[in-house]
Formats: sequence, structure tokens, C-alpha cells
Amino acid sequence: MSGNFIHLERRSAAYWRVIFDCPPLNIFGPESIPPLREMVEALETDQEVKVVVFDSAIDGFFITHYNFLADPEDTLGLPPGPTGLQQLPDLLVRISRAPVVSITKIRGRATGVGSELALASDMRFASREKAVLSQWEVGAGLVPGGGPMARLPRLMGRGRALEVLLGADDVDGELAERYGYVNRSFPDAELDAFVDALATRIATFDRQALVETKTLVNVASLPADSDIAPEWDAFLSSLKRPAAQDRIRKLMDLGFHKPGDVETQLGHFVGQIGL
Repeated sequence: MSGNFIHLERRSAAYWRVIFDCPPLNIFGPESIPPLREMVEALETDQEVKVVVFDSAIDGFFITHYNFLADPEDTLGLPPGPTGLQQLPDLLVRISRAPVVSITKIRGRATGVGSELALASDMRFASREKAVLSQWEVGAGLVPGGGPMARLPRLMGRGRALEVLLGADDVDGELAERYGYVNRSFPDAELDAFVDALATRIATFDRQALVETKTLVNVASLPADSDIAPEWDAFLSSLKRPAAQDRIRKLMDLGFHKPGDVETQLGHFVGQIGL
């Protein structure tokens, strides 16, 4: 599997790496849905894969935000997925439930959709120096749409989740670990070796034992689809509001969607546009 946005590297039949590669910023949009759907379907149906690591080929960026330059109809016109949820939340839910152990390796910015994909994964590991996570949307007058309101409180508690969501600021790797946003953060030079060793170890285990254990943990920990469904609708509704349109326009004027300070310091800039 290869093409726009995603490359699949099979380290072995049991250990896959999914590499996001859409330079310069790994922006996610409706054009990213088909390759992500193809990847999720492969994870659901392949009988040998046991563990997948999500990674990025773009220096400084895991996955950033949704593509606000895309035609809105390209998003509004997407049909629901097999879960009955709209395409992006459908795919994130299916990653959480797939009979595969999913690990996200964060070196760079995982903001918006990047954060939501990381939260949908089974485990998250971050570079202490280079990882940045955020749900920045409220700062732009938007409601996050990919499930963070359902997932974050389960990881870090209500107060910290609200700080992340309503503060809309950047969270570095060290704070992300302290809050439970990620499993652990590592010095950047140690991140690759740890994730590879963990994935390699898991790939040697019995697949049925892995799947059954994950399934039982899912019962105790995953939000119901009914908790996630309203978020995408709220995101689409918020996108149409004048306040959001005004804030997004201000961000665009400053350099949003282009390499530069706005994309690398998005938390700072969404805190400035309302002043």
C-alpha cells in the first residue's frame, strides 16, 4: 500500500509501520480518507499482522490539522462508514477496535487530527524534545470533531482534559507524559529504539492472546459510538459559524497552512487572534 499520504512498510508479516508522508506539513483532508480507509481495512482483515506503528516521514510534523482549504462539500459529502459514524470518526473507532496492537510514535506536531489519531491508538510514545500535541480547535472557534472529548477524560481526568481542550495550547512531550496524554516520553535519541523493541516483542506473541486481551480492555475503556458521534456534527456546524470563519481567516492571513511560525507555534497564535 502506498500513494498519497500513506506508505506501508512491512517489517515482517506481524509488524507493520504506517508512515504518513504528505509534505510539507502532513495536513489531513478529505483526500486523505481513501488511503487511511484502505490501511484500516488491511489491519482489520490481514490474518498475520499483530502490531502496527504509526509514524511520520515529515520532519517536525506527525499529522497536523484538517485541510481548511479543501472544498467543504468534499467533507460534507462523505458517506458514513461501516460503524454508522462519518468517515473520519469511523476510521478512528475502527483503529481502536482493530484486532491489531496500534502504537503511535510522535516526533513533531500531533495537532487536531494528529492528536485524535494518536488518542485512537492503543499506545502513544513521544519525543521529549520534539513532540507537540494539541487540540487547538476551540482557539479558532471550532469544536474538535475526531473524538477527543470522549477519549481525553478517560486518559487524564476531566480537569486536565478541559485544560487541553479549552486552553487550546501546545503540550510538549514531557507534560503530555505527566498528564497521561501519552504513555511515556523519551529523549529523542531513544524513542525509535524503544518503540521498535516494543513492537518487535509484541509481534512475537500469540495473536489470539493479543486480540482477546485487547478486546477485553476495550470493553472497560473505549467510549461508545454514541459518545463520539456528536463530535463530528459539532465540528461541521462550528465550521460554518461566523466566529470560526473570522478566526480561521485571521490565521490564514498570518500564514496558516504554510510552513512557518503559525504552523510550528499554533497554540501561541490561536491565543493571539482574539486579542
